[in-house]
Amino acid sequence: MSVITKELSFQTRGNNDIIDLTDHIQESLVTTGLTSGIVTVFVPGSTAGITTIEYEPGVIHDVKKMVNELIPQGHGWQHDRIDNNAHSHLRAAIIGPSLTVPFVNGQLVHGTWQQIVFIDFDVHPRHRKVVLQFIGE
Repeated sequence: MSVITKELSFQTRGNNDIIDLTDHIQESLVTTGLTSGIVTVFVPGSTAGITTIEYEPGVIHDVKKMVNELIPQGHGWQHDRIDNNAHSHLRAAIIGPSLTVPFVNGQLVHGTWQQIVFIDFDVHPRHRKVVLQFIGE
């Protein structure tokens, strides 16, 4: 059993920016030489999340609308007195910072219309990283 850690780096636009990471994770998997196991996809930070969706314009729009309606900006959240991004932290807490995905025969296991996405809930563009930890053989 091997454990191999890799990192993805990218720029976001903030404000519910959704980025499809599926192909980047698959490319990283290939470089490990592992064929079977799991990968944990983890975002360090408290204003972004990792999940799966069908990465198409309608779902992207609907996810953004959903988080805006469930956890609105400027709702009198206590953390806003510090840096005005309480909604970002709360949205990230709901989605969560990580996802574990199996891989078999060197391929991520996911549905045809299921992509692994990063969502940046913070209020401004920023440089982000995602840690990939592959465990397998």
